[in-house]
Amino acid sequence: MRYFRHRRVAGLLLSMLAPTLLDGCGSLQQDIDVVLPFGPSQLVVEAYLEPNALPRITVSETQPYLAPVELPIVTDATVVLTRANGIHDTLFYAPDIDRVTRKAYTHIGRRRLTARPGDTFGLEVYDTQGRRLTGTTTMPAAVPIQKVEWRFNNETGEQRKAYVLTTFQDAAGIGDAYRLMVHRRFLTRDPEVEYTVQDRLTDGQSITLGTSYDFNPNDTLIVSLFHLDTPYYNFLQSVQDARSANNNPFAQPSGVKSTVTGGVGIFTVLSVQRQNIILRE
Repeated sequence: MRYFRHRRVAGLLLSMLAPTLLDGCGSLQQDIDVVLPFGPSQLVVEAYLEPNALPRITVSETQPYLAPVELPIVTDATVVLTRANGIHDTLFYAPDIDRVTRKAYTHIGRRRLTARPGDTFGLEVYDTQGRRLTGTTTMPAAVPIQKVEWRFNNETGEQRKAYVLTTFQDAAGIGDAYRLMVHRRFLTRDPEVEYTVQDRLTDGQSITLGTSYDFNPNDTLIVSLFHLDTPYYNFLQSVQDARSANNNPFAQPSGVKSTVTGGVGIFTVLSVQRQNIILRE
């Protein structure tokens, strides 16, 4: 009984002291206003050139961190694309949405792009404020898909699922990177699978990239294999790191590794191989 009496007395003392302790803590609270630094706005460009397609490029500008979520389009920007043959092509300002990729763009070219592996292109973007952005890019070699296969698990009914394997040959020489995307039925939908890899451990070897058991019998899939140059790979990785850091209060801030100078963004020529498959059992 002595133990219970001591515990009751201790509890009584704590209940009596609690208001005093909390009142004292109130003097430790201080509200402050944090001023987030933000320099002059920079031009931002997204340019994914595709062979045999009209060049479509998006030009915007950087915004403060807590600015309203919107696309800050630059209406007075001039976009000049230098083709592989040296011809300068000034793109039209005609904001719209690409019907295939469902991505918005601000400028479009007059003629379809002729691009072969090894061709180099240039980009210049400038506006009436004196801002100027430039970049160059070379189309990577095409990497054929050697084989796409799939295998089902041993389940039945709705639990019957398949995974997909994509095999291709890596070229000799470290520095190649690849992006695998798997869409269900249409490219306009978000991909079911999307990730990037480098050839640091598989240089010159046959590479097989796989998925999880994500797909149903008779699913129609579009398998896309992109061959990336190092700047584009670094850009993709930095964007992913920045997104992860933005959602994690304990993560180190991460900047985007642009492929352009004088601004922020990406300028590249896509080198992609695709196969359509139906998951027959």
